[in-house]
Amino acid sequence: MDQPKIERLLRLMMMLTANNRYTVDELAERLETSPRTIYRYIDTFKEAGFLITKKGDCFRIDKKSKYFKDISQLVHFTEEEAYILNSAIESIDPTNTIKQNLKAKLASVYDFKMLAECVVKGENAKNVNSLIEAIENKKQVILKNYTSGHSKKVSDRLIEPLSFTTNYIQVWGYEISSGKNKLFKLSRIGSVEVLEDEWAFENEHSVGMMDIFRITSFEQIPIKLKLGLMASSLLVEEYPLAEKYLSPAPDDSNSHILDITVCGYEGVGRFVLGLLDDIEIIEGNGLKEFLRERMKMAKF
Repeated sequence: MDQPKIERLLRLMMMLTANNRYTVDELAERLETSPRTIYRYIDTFKEAGFLITKKGDCFRIDKKSKYFKDISQLVHFTEEEAYILNSAIESIDPTNTIKQNLKAKLASVYDFKMLAECVVKGENAKNVNSLIEAIENKKQVILKNYTSGHSKKVSDRLIEPLSFTTNYIQVWGYEISSGKNKLFKLSRIGSVEVLEDEWAFENEHSVGMMDIFRITSFEQIPIKLKLGLMASSLLVEEYPLAEKYLSPAPDDSNSHILDITVCGYEGVGRFVLGLLDDIEIIEGNGLKEFLRERMKMAKF
């Protein structure tokens, strides 16, 4: 088998295990080949023992296929990782052929919307895979030996998993015993048992939001800050997604305006407290009050 064919087969395999679904025509366009060749490659996967499912006009390698989980873990990124990777590639000189090759290879398999939605990696990969399976099939799960962040009590939690946070450190789930939608940290889960029972409380499901400071809640609070050069640089360095929300200050060429909504004051508050002399709060009386209370708690 020639090298270009092997490369196309591997790329097709990764595309068929990704969270996106592609038609044969879309696959052929991305791999720069013909639909007939795509059908032939799909037959090759079937002959190798892979289970291929079809939904509408889109094909996918079924999760029950041998080695599916190993393949699905090859190249997945969080939204923040994807943003950093894309920014790093864009920073390369535009005449550099390596830059064009990198962009072409990533674009052939991934689009950045999909990159923001799927991550299966690290020590929590098995639990993440199980939760993804449960979410896709609308199944209840038991979080075995879950350690509470407040009481430190270890217990099993019966939930209906809904969605991951953008950095995939936590999963939103409807806890049946309390009747509430809660966040559960992946690092506190011993294991995940996917049940045969389907979701029974879908009408009660609700997922919160995560702000650029990685704080999650059901509320969104508008704030507006003016940041000096140091604060702007540190903000982007520590919270890369913030760059999308920065704009030059109209009255000061050395400053930027951060105009966003946050899910609470804890994240932005910690950041502002470390740079009080380089940040002006333009809008956000609640944030000002939060900072006053935190300053009272300071131990000097």
